[in-house]
Amino acid sequence: MKITTNAVVTVSYHLNAGIPEQTMQHIESTDEKNPFRFICGAGGLIQGFEDKLIGLEAGDKFDFELEPANAYGESDKSSIINLPVDIFKVDGVIDLEVMKVDNIIPMKDNEGNAMNGRIVSFDDQNVTMDFNHPLAGHALHFAGEIVEVREATAEELSHGHAH
Repeated sequence: MKITTNAVVTVSYHLNAGIPEQTMQHIESTDEKNPFRFICGAGGLIQGFEDKLIGLEAGDKFDFELEPANAYGESDKSSIINLPVDIFKVDGVIDLEVMKVDNIIPMKDNEGNAMNGRIVSFDDQNVTMDFNHPLAGHALHFAGEIVEVREATAEELSHGHAH
């Protein structure tokens, strides 16, 4: 069976990422013992990844790169903001184990939506936070193999994920 929309796809892969035309860094890997399984077209993955797999079948190997525009997008400067340091204080004190450059802090926006921000810098007045996806601005290189392709069950389709 070929990969189409609503097929359950099982893959093993290696993912590397980097700024285009610079060194790539290993991000994650799966294998046949711990594969990655998803419903094609269910909306849970970056579209560029699924687009590259359409038409492949079990046993096919893949090796492709996605430019940032087809992955997590370019880094958006408007998603890097300064926040008053006071919002990070608990009982008037900043926890210096938490307040470290590159730490990821779970936060909420003005509407209560959960989001993660990376600490870029801080001083006694402000904390600069980056709310871009960690892989925004990075090219992604996927190499792997299609392990299995099957039709999704009605229950899987109603739940939006493979069982």
